[in-house]
Amino acid sequence: MRYGGIEAGGTKWVCAIAGQPGRLEKTETFPTTLPAETVSLATRFFAENGPIDALGVGAFGPVDIRRGSPTWGTITTTPKPGWADTDVAAALRSGLGVPVALDTDVNAAALGEWRQGAAAGLDTFCYITVGTGIGGGAVANGRLLHGLLHPEFGHMRLPHDRARDPFDGICPYHGDCLEGLASGEAIRRRWGRPGQELSGPAVWEVEAEYLALALVNVVCLLSPQRIIVGGGVARQPSLLPLVRRRLRELLAGYLRAPELTDAGAIDGYVVAPGLGGNAGVIGAIELARDAACGRS
Repeated sequence: MRYGGIEAGGTKWVCAIAGQPGRLEKTETFPTTLPAETVSLATRFFAENGPIDALGVGAFGPVDIRRGSPTWGTITTTPKPGWADTDVAAALRSGLGVPVALDTDVNAAALGEWRQGAAAGLDTFCYITVGTGIGGGAVANGRLLHGLLHPEFGHMRLPHDRARDPFDGICPYHGDCLEGLASGEAIRRRWGRPGQELSGPAVWEVEAEYLALALVNVVCLLSPQRIIVGGGVARQPSLLPLVRRRLRELLAGYLRAPELTDAGAIDGYVVAPGLGGNAGVIGAIELARDAACGRS
């Protein structure tokens, strides 16, 4: 069988086809423009490179992933212009005529890392992406984490020291939530240039502070065995070492686990993705594989 996967991000869509797990046969990436154009490019890719037996989609959100909901597969209250209330799953199913499995883009990335990457062998962990926006997915006790809706790591509220950082934040709903303060777009607006053009310690110490505060919340609430941090912003070389150090300081020895108290062990606790930039699309293909095998 052959499976299709889409990492349907707010900035770009990555489409891929695979037969064997983790072995991408063909991929294509294009910008996320308006829904009709973006979906059309995706359906054309699979039509030209198929056939496929099932399609998995990891979509930016918020997205309705509640099975049985009349709006399942619909991107809901996103601030991305033109995308609110877009039924992505129905449009792709109509265009391709194959079963479609759908989850958040970050849950898909978590699934990819669990099956083939940095979370192999674990049963509870988190995947957080820090890019244009911020999102997070998780596996808890061996299952992708869902609930009333889906996790929204990027919109947790954090202490905001306005004397140190007077920036108001960019989230149209919450202002200075995690995404509003620490996303790639927040970095660009705060400092006037994108993160890849910035190298001063002040920039990355502020960024590390917000990410470490967020990880304290994640550690205390979900007790993950590992935290994987991906996305374009996280590839800045000095960032993860700063986050690890500050996370240890903020936890202050309260949780007695070597991974959280030992300066060497924490390097293996907060880690980069094992699959690099392919975690999301590989996870989307795993969603398709599970659907075809009756596991979803």
